[in-house]
Order: sequence, then C-alpha cells, then structure tokens
Amino acid sequence: MDETPLKVLYVEDDDAVRAAGCQTFALADLPVDGVARAEAALPQLSRDAPLVLVTDVRLPGMDGLSLLRRTMEIDADLPVILVTGHGDVSMAVEAMRAGAYDFIEKPFAPETMVDVVRRAIEKRRLVLENRALKARLADDGAGSGLIGDSTRMRQVRALIAELADTDVDVLVLGETGTGKERVARGLHEAGRRRTGNFVAINCAALPESVFESEMFGVEPGAFTGATRSRAGKIEYASGGTLFLDEIEGMPLALQAKLLRVLQERVVERLGSNRLTPVDCRIVAATKVDLKSESEAGRFRADLYYRLNVVTVALPPLRERREDIPQLFQAFCLKAAERYGRPAPALAPVLHDWLMTADWPGNVRELQHAAERHVLGLWHPLAEGLPVAGQAMPQRLAAFEQFLIETALQQGGGDVAAAALALGIPRKTLYDKLARFNLDPARFRTGA
Repeated sequence: MDETPLKVLYVEDDDAVRAAGCQTFALADLPVDGVARAEAALPQLSRDAPLVLVTDVRLPGMDGLSLLRRTMEIDADLPVILVTGHGDVSMAVEAMRAGAYDFIEKPFAPETMVDVVRRAIEKRRLVLENRALKARLADDGAGSGLIGDSTRMRQVRALIAELADTDVDVLVLGETGTGKERVARGLHEAGRRRTGNFVAINCAALPESVFESEMFGVEPGAFTGATRSRAGKIEYASGGTLFLDEIEGMPLALQAKLLRVLQERVVERLGSNRLTPVDCRIVAATKVDLKSESEAGRFRADLYYRLNVVTVALPPLRERREDIPQLFQAFCLKAAERYGRPAPALAPVLHDWLMTADWPGNVRELQHAAERHVLGLWHPLAEGLPVAGQAMPQRLAAFEQFLIETALQQGGGDVAAAALALGIPRKTLYDKLARFNLDPARFRTGA
C-alpha cells in the first residue's frame, strides 16, 4: 500500500455546518472532502477507497442511513460515522446494526469528532494494509516471500527478477534467519527452471558418513548395504535448482567433487565409472565470509571463486527496520489463516517495541513471534520486556488492552465469556472495548 494519507469524506447539507466541520478536520491535519448530498459521495466509494465516511443522517434525497447501507454493500469494512441532531436510541441501534462505526449526536465538541475519526482512520488503514499484504502473499512472482519496501529489499527483488531466467550460479550471503532459502526459491519459481525440481540440502546438517551417497548417488555394491541404484540429490535436481544451504559446512574432501560438478556439469555415482550429465542451477548460501574461511584453510579457495560469480546479499532485520511492521502483519495473516484465529491489530505500543527490538534471529524470529501473538501466547508487555518511549500509564493501558484481546481470542469473540475470564462486569468490558476501539466480531472464528 502506498503512503497516500487517508481522507475524511464529509456529507452535510448545511453549508455553514459543513464549512465548520471541514475546518475542524483541516486543523487536525486530516485531509477532508466535503459534499452536500449523499448522491455526490457515492462515486468516491469503492471497496478499497482510502477514506472514512462521516455523514449527517437528515439529508435531502438519499438520507444518511441509506448511504450507510449502500456503503456496507460496497465495502463492509469502510468505517461510517453518522451524525444527527435528531437522534434517538432506536436510530442509534438501527445504525449500529446496519454496520455504522460510530454514532454522534449534535451538538458535539470538535475534539470528540476528531478522536472518533482518527480511530476510524487507523482501522481503515489496517484493513487496507492487510488486503495489500494478502495480495502480495498470493503473488508467486519473483522474490515471493521477500516482503519489504526498504531500498535494500527492493534491490534484492530486482536482482532476483533479473537473474531468474539465466543459468548463472548464485551465492547468497546473509545471517541466520534472513531468508536465504526464499531467495533460492524466488530464483527457481520466477525462472524457466520452475518446472523442474527444487532440491534443498543443509550441508551442515547432513552426516559426513552419508553425505557423498546422498549428494552424488550410489550403485549396488558400492558399500555394505548398497543393494540398488539410487540417484543423488544433484541428479534429482537436473532440470531444476539445487540449493546448498550452509555450504561452509560441507566436508573439505567432498568440496573437490562438487567443484567438478560445477565445472563439468557431470556427476559420478559411488561405485560407478560412468559420468552422468546434469543440468541444474546451483544456489549456495552461507552466513560466514567464505573468502576468510578459504584463507584460513577451512574452505577450498577454488570452490569459493567458482561459486562467487553472482552474489545476493541479504540485510539483517536490524538494517531494514522500516520493513518490520509489514513483515509482522504478513506473518500474523499467515498464522491466522493457518490456525483459524483472527489476526490481531498492530497496537501502537507493540509497533514501537517491534521497531526497537534487536531480532538476532532476524525474519525467522519475527515470524515465530507473530505466530505466538496470533495464538495469544506472546506479547512483549506480558513478558516484562521494555517498551521504548512509553511511560507507566501508557504501558499499563497497553497491557490492559493485551489482556482483553487475549480473553476475546480465547473466548472466540464472546464478550460475556471474556468478561467472566477477566473477572469484570460486562458493562465495564464494553466501556473498555470502546476505549481501545476493539470489535469483538474480529475475534470470532471465521470472521
């Protein structure tokens, strides 16, 4: 989603009242477009319209309640705030049942309206961001899964798109958890080799005793227990991509054989004298400086120079902090779909903590935190972790909101059950829901 600010679409037939309302929003730095009739507002309404709607109920022609119903048909997640000087309880109930975000009676203090509109804008922004993230997650193009709009991540995705249809071998550099396999899969899935196999091997995790047979294959009689022919991982990847993760962990004795595969594009199975041609792209990944490793004698220098044709360097999360909120929300959406839970809103206090945390495990650590957050098992405040820039009242309020969200998640959005779990009257909980702008329906399974 772009950074265009969301605006207020204000419908009021009284010219003086409309002018005063527009001035109130403008003074609060809220972009506003004022119109006199509901019919004039309709062309601006669409499923992903970047706005919230504030409308008087009593209007010439189409009234505010009819405009509300029409808006809900277009986009049920678009916040509509109704304003009237003739309101009563039955009208308020009807409006809320029809999907109104809030109902304000005239006269009202300008700051009251501004506060309600600001909360509605934040809700709308979250909806639009989630939709944009879902669209991006559904995209199987180059760099799929490499989320982030930072300059360095845009450069990584551009490089993947440029290299995808070539056969050049690639070396991916990055700390643990930065997404090196995502790069390899992006290269594979966006190129012409996507119809072949993507074969991933963790060179550090495979025992040396079986490494050679797993990589290069085996013929009957090659060693005790070898009773049939079996292709190795390299052969299986022919026509596709071979991803060698943590290549620095490959035994030195086998690095020479891999070098031959890279140079000659042939493989010789254990116990065989026949060379089998292979046509696979090699993507190697490492978290260490292979040049330094080769100088220290822990990695073959000739293999390093053969691998180091094209390098894709992935930045650690601490060097692209602007991507953290987007990544966290994307992981929350995935986890919510996987576990059948609602995706919690990104509260400001949680946003601040996410942006200041160290994240030594990088994207993988952030993903696990998001999954626990969706399950109601994790929150930095619940673990007593510091939240930068927050005084005690703000921290207490944020923790109170976290407890309420957790109770609603565990109760499937049932307010009565949540109130019972929290040990507070239902009326008190409703007041707190209004204070924190929490909608119980968002916590209902399938909502």
